[in-house]
Amino acid sequence: MKKWIYRFLIELTNHQFLSKLLKSFTQSKISKPFIKSYAKLYELNQDEMMNELHTYSTLHDLFTRKLKLHAREITQDQNAVTSPVDGVIEDYGTITPSKEIIVKGKSYSIQEMIGDKTKIDKYIGGDFIILYLSPKHYHRIHSPVTGKLIKQYALGTKSYPVNRHGLKYGRSPLAKNYRVVSEVDHNKGSLLIVKVGAMFINSVECTALSDTWVKGEEIAYFSFGSTVVLLFEKNTFSLNKDIQTPKDVKMGELLGYLID
Repeated sequence: MKKWIYRFLIELTNHQFLSKLLKSFTQSKISKPFIKSYAKLYELNQDEMMNELHTYSTLHDLFTRKLKLHAREITQDQNAVTSPVDGVIEDYGTITPSKEIIVKGKSYSIQEMIGDKTKIDKYIGGDFIILYLSPKHYHRIHSPVTGKLIKQYALGTKSYPVNRHGLKYGRSPLAKNYRVVSEVDHNKGSLLIVKVGAMFINSVECTALSDTWVKGEEIAYFSFGSTVVLLFEKNTFSLNKDIQTPKDVKMGELLGYLID
């Protein structure tokens, strides 16, 4: 019953009109009076922001804020894989032989998530990590490895919540939400970075200027809280043993290591 009620309410509210209305509001100057209370509510760290709070003209500007230089340290080990975002590690595990990942006890089809069955086989038996960004987090996305972008494409239209309740009760949001999939080749194999849009505002803006990505370089940003899924080719990644779930991480912190 709880699952049905949750899904019904989300379906009721997640319509294109409301999405556009909320997006228009956050990008309009009429949202400026809400910036101060938003920063207070979510306890934003203003000391690390590139700009002073009063200089942001809209809530969208605040959502997509940049940080001061050196506000985040990037682990420099060549084989280190770093967090692409500030967020919470909600789950991690192994991609099953049935081409699925199990998140919060729920199965997600990798084929449905990435929309390309020709790429799946080499990821079976590989690792996955789910990183959730709430509205309070820094919303810019950075490359977790140094490598070359092979392919990038968008899938999906609607966006359902990707928080803990959304992952548990929603209709497979990681595989159905609007998302941008990036395939990156690195010195040990391949990595898929799936940037999943959140409820209402499903915008994922890609900002990388070339197809050669350097670890820690900005590659995209979300317009609101959302989720990043990392999918590693089999036998190419070893998870940092200190990681448990849920775990708060900052962009640049160690997730694990690439292996031969």
